[in-house]
Amino acid sequence: MEIHKVAWNGAGRRLTAAAGSVTGNRYEDNYDVVHLDPGRVLAVVADGMGDGPGSAAAGRTAVDVFVRDVPVGCVPAALRVAVDQAQQEVRRAARTLDELTGCTMTAFVADTHAAAWIVQIGDSRAYRLRDGHLELLTADHTIAWLGLLHGWFTPDSPEARAARYRLTRYIGHPESPEPDVLNVTLHPGDVYLLCTDGVTDQLSYERLIQLLGTNPDPAAAVHFMLEDTLEAGGDDNATAVVIRVEPTI
Repeated sequence: MEIHKVAWNGAGRRLTAAAGSVTGNRYEDNYDVVHLDPGRVLAVVADGMGDGPGSAAAGRTAVDVFVRDVPVGCVPAALRVAVDQAQQEVRRAARTLDELTGCTMTAFVADTHAAAWIVQIGDSRAYRLRDGHLELLTADHTIAWLGLLHGWFTPDSPEARAARYRLTRYIGHPESPEPDVLNVTLHPGDVYLLCTDGVTDQLSYERLIQLLGTNPDPAAAVHFMLEDTLEAGGDDNATAVVIRVEPTI
């Protein structure tokens, strides 16, 4: 397991971050993609849909295009444009592939102040641990999420399990749905987590709190988190980025 680490400074904050990914036991290849930028506050995770060339192409293309097109000091309009460019490039790649070509994507991008933008499309997730409380910042763009929210079925029902795979928004969608864009503050002590569903489907809420709250080193938190997904069965590719906010000295 390879863990990548970076540190960013600016706007009165120091951010330390780490990222890693494991293939697990279900698939021969890893269709998750992660980017942790060494030069600016930018982290991205993507999860390809399916387990073939379309999945691999979608995740890689979406991340590369988004990273390329997001400007420094970005604003929400620029983030949406970057996602739209990714939509177009993924659909272009799909023309040469006779299969589903799409992916989810969640990104963390700093603005020019002591804040950051969360960009969300699909069912990868962003969490924030603040003062011991772990909050899910994003909504899953799935029929399962809508069904649970509106009481169409119970969480452990066959209908809910099947609905998890019915995405309402993703990159590569023929109608180019927009992402959710959320601005968050960066308080010293905050810990942000970006992850694919290979993490959240296998680890409990309580375990995520424990891992994020007891490991001051983001690399250690990522390492133990991914190890836990393998011990839980490794039923999917699993990818995580942990970002810790500290005051500059």
